[in-house]
Amino acid sequence: MTDLITTATSRDEADRDASIALLPVGSFEQHGSFLPLATDTIVASVITREAAREYPVMALPPITISCSHEHAGWRGTVSISARTLHQVVTDVAASLAESGVHRLVLISGHGGNYVLGNVAQEASVHGPRIAVFPHGNDWDRARQDAGMETGSSDDMHAGELETSILLATYPDVVRPGNETADWSADDRPHLLTLGMSAYTKSGVIGRPSLGTEAKGHAALVSLVRSFGPLYALLDQPR
Repeated sequence: MTDLITTATSRDEADRDASIALLPVGSFEQHGSFLPLATDTIVASVITREAAREYPVMALPPITISCSHEHAGWRGTVSISARTLHQVVTDVAASLAESGVHRLVLISGHGGNYVLGNVAQEASVHGPRIAVFPHGNDWDRARQDAGMETGSSDDMHAGELETSILLATYPDVVRPGNETADWSADDRPHLLTLGMSAYTKSGVIGRPSLGTEAKGHAALVSLVRSFGPLYALLDQPR
């Protein structure tokens, strides 16, 4: 998966002269027994890679550990605090500004990183400087364009969407078991308080059995297309 980490040189970036950088933000958390702990990082990095092929942006290496506290207790899951993630992201933005890159898009592969929205709000008071992508409507459009049968609520974790994207990009990391791992928990009123373990024993909430390579490819094409208006907004002179 070395293609998920940029091999650009300083000369490459000087020649590109990008005004916008993309920072993939993933996680290291359980995704059932068939998807890797790094699933969200892979998804965020793939979106970044595909967007960078279409738009003249600077692609950064991913943040691989973030706020996965709702998965606490599952072996392998590792988290940092929201405070730490906030500081890391703002430090990255400040460092980019030193070299003339003043706009940053946080490519979010993990829905539990709520603090990223606050980072973007704070940084963009006087004009767009930081944005988060994809948003819920972008994911919904990707599901629709890919012909997926599930929605973001009933397929929230290790389900049809994530399984499809990995099958389309790195099928070797998808282990046997997704075909029989569907788990329904549509009513999750106390998820933030009780965590995932209160609603699933396998770590899955969704329908990974529906995941296919074709759906994953279509979803990525849709996401890259949805990135276009955000790129146009941020690329405007300040």
